[in-house]
Amino acid sequence: MRLPDWLPEIPGEQPHPLAFATVSGAHLYGFPSADSDVDLRGVHVLPVEQVVGLTVGPQTLDRTWTRDGVEVDLVTHDLAKFCRLLLNRNGYVLEQLLSPLVVTSSPAHEELAALAPRCLTRHHAHHYLGFARTQWRLYERTGELKPLLYTFRVLATGIHLMRTGALEADLTRLYAYGPGYLPELVAAKREAEHGAAPPIPQAAGDVARLTAELEAARDASSLPETGGAHQAVHELVVRTRLAGDTMTQPAAGWALR
Repeated sequence: MRLPDWLPEIPGEQPHPLAFATVSGAHLYGFPSADSDVDLRGVHVLPVEQVVGLTVGPQTLDRTWTRDGVEVDLVTHDLAKFCRLLLNRNGYVLEQLLSPLVVTSSPAHEELAALAPRCLTRHHAHHYLGFARTQWRLYERTGELKPLLYTFRVLATGIHLMRTGALEADLTRLYAYGPGYLPELVAAKREAEHGAAPPIPQAAGDVARLTAELEAARDASSLPETGGAHQAVHELVVRTRLAGDTMTQPAAGWALR
């Protein structure tokens, strides 16, 4: 599914300036279907008066709407909340920050993305292990293809991260970690967003194998136990808040791709 040309218009329609907005979900994971919605994730920056006073601005903004037949789901966190999640080894926000599908960016986004490697730890594996368990249970309950693919995707992403220190969320770039039938599942998912998974008797064994591989990769990983970016991220939040629009204006050279 091709992303809509009008996505870059969305940041300017929001109540607070966005440090960045990227595409997440099935488009990022490599298996969008014709009827997939577009998941946008990002960071808004509250003005100083909505942070230091008695009335605090929204920490999270969540909006869903339909435009030209495409459902859009936009979720943004205030910069400080996002950075706390990032420093707390949250894989969701890490993938949002480093998504190559950039709708809008800024100097603050560029600087935060540059700090991301210093936020990585071997404990990020716990995020992917937990996400995989949740999606596998959902697949066992519903028999749908989507949670089965999500299970394989997060396990492969986690293994790759632990072994290489590089984040890759696109399952089609991670086939080497999974069973040989993954390309067929991706092709089926691209045809229907909520279709049933075909019978795969060996799926449980393959998920168990990849889970064990992720646990072993975590234990052997050269990633550190703790991140080293806390002070730098703190200073970024303070500078961005005090600078206002100068740190959240769109950065040159970024485009949706």
